[in-house]
Amino acid sequence: MKRKIGTIIGVILVILILVFGILYLVDLDRMSKNEPVLFSTWGRKYTPPEEETAVNTKNMKIILSLEDEITEDSAWCGTFNLIWNDLKDDLAKQDIVFENQTELVNNLNKGTFTKENLSESSYYKTYGTPSPELKKQIEEEIKKKFNEKSDILDDFDFENGSEYDYFLYCMLKKEFEFPMEYTVFENEKFKEYEGVKYFGIDGKDEGETRRALNNQTEIMYYDSNDSFAVKLYTKQNDEVIIVKGNKSKTFGTMYEDVIKRAEEYTGMRYLEIEENLKIPCIDFNLKEEISEVEGQEFKFSDGRSYEIDKAMQTIEFTLDEKGGRIKSEAGIMANLSAAVECYATSRQFIVDDTFTVFLVEKDKESPYFAAQISDISEVQAGVSK
Repeated sequence: MKRKIGTIIGVILVILILVFGILYLVDLDRMSKNEPVLFSTWGRKYTPPEEETAVNTKNMKIILSLEDEITEDSAWCGTFNLIWNDLKDDLAKQDIVFENQTELVNNLNKGTFTKENLSESSYYKTYGTPSPELKKQIEEEIKKKFNEKSDILDDFDFENGSEYDYFLYCMLKKEFEFPMEYTVFENEKFKEYEGVKYFGIDGKDEGETRRALNNQTEIMYYDSNDSFAVKLYTKQNDEVIIVKGNKSKTFGTMYEDVIKRAEEYTGMRYLEIEENLKIPCIDFNLKEEISEVEGQEFKFSDGRSYEIDKAMQTIEFTLDEKGGRIKSEAGIMANLSAAVECYATSRQFIVDDTFTVFLVEKDKESPYFAAQISDISEVQAGVSK
């Protein structure tokens, strides 16, 4: 009887060892791929990726250049500009000109945004003949540099290209952190929406926290509660600029106007007691095929005719009290064609209506990201009218 019990216990122990062994191997494999573990980290140092919480945007659109006219809810990132520059300057060696030329293409040809506006550590780009080997090379490089996977490579055909075709690719990834976390404000209003989450500075706070937050916040200019710009400094080389009330038609002209007005502003550059700063938290994920540039013939300087078979861009962006993160990809498949002031009342910096966000590296002439937000439900979950 004792032998039988011992045998049963032995079998159970073997089964448990096998089960835990399998779980260990599965979790080890998932950690190597930067995926969430199923059971445990087994004492290893590992930070799993954050859960996807971005709002499924319906009306927010990607625009392609700083010169394009912006809508109320739109976002731009320089990744598409970088590969367009390569297409134009390195491959075509002249401006891209379609038979039915559009303002969008003319704006891209201006080359306003270049790699000079970014540190090399924040982006990866390449181009070459489309092939499984090129795809594998890109996947390995972005994994090595950013520990990221691509969201667009599987949308392109790398199997059937000719030696004269080209695939151009770029990924940008940045994460930034504020020196001190800003105060969180729950259940606030944005236009007609309620339950909105903000972060910022509480005007009633007079302690060390407020002083520290003031040190990482600069008032760029203030005209009224409905027209102002503020800058938030990070631990990294990035600055977050929040603009309210500017009616410029493009991100480029808006940014130039903000810088000019900031240089001319003579008011207080910090928030005084009873002056509040409230900025909505942002979280969105965009992916668009750029059909406006697809299927139209253009020429290289040597006379060869090409057309863009497919063009895509993604933009993921989050911003909250701790800091933010941006990741953007762009791809183009080009195929050879056959053939000091006083105020009567305290200033308030409540971003509760249409506003714009810029990201710019310190001492660079142009921003590398911009977004205009009008409908808060496009970028923040859980809000209600």
